[in-house]
Amino acid sequence: MLEITRWTAPFLPKDKPRYLMGVGRPEEIVSAVYMGNDMFDCVIPTRNARHGTIYKFKVKSEKLKVENGNAGFYEILRITNKKFKSDKKPIDKNCGCFTCQNYSRAYLRHLFVSGELLALRLASIHNIYFYLEMMKKIRNSI
Repeated sequence: MLEITRWTAPFLPKDKPRYLMGVGRPEEIVSAVYMGNDMFDCVIPTRNARHGTIYKFKVKSEKLKVENGNAGFYEILRITNKKFKSDKKPIDKNCGCFTCQNYSRAYLRHLFVSGELLALRLASIHNIYFYLEMMKKIRNSI
């Protein structure tokens, strides 16, 4: 997919928005932006959140540069894993989202394990915030 995007990008008008459908993993979006794409449409952040998959930046940074599908800038937390049962830290101490400012990993895990619908909302809020921050970091890098 990225190879085709790299090949077709030069043929698209530079003065018009470029929409790339079907791209959703963070490293794919970053690579696609560096190829000149502006807009994306994806359910991955919320769908993954609803299944307990949470995105987290590895380091605090204002900029982000990833090429060739390198996913080294983030990690995935499977919040339902037992190791989070007593983890009082937020998902990401550097994150400003509502979830990280108010809830611990242990509480979020408890909500998922208990089948509480609030878990889905809190995880989605965090993942969407992660994606928005990722886009800010990309803009700061360009």
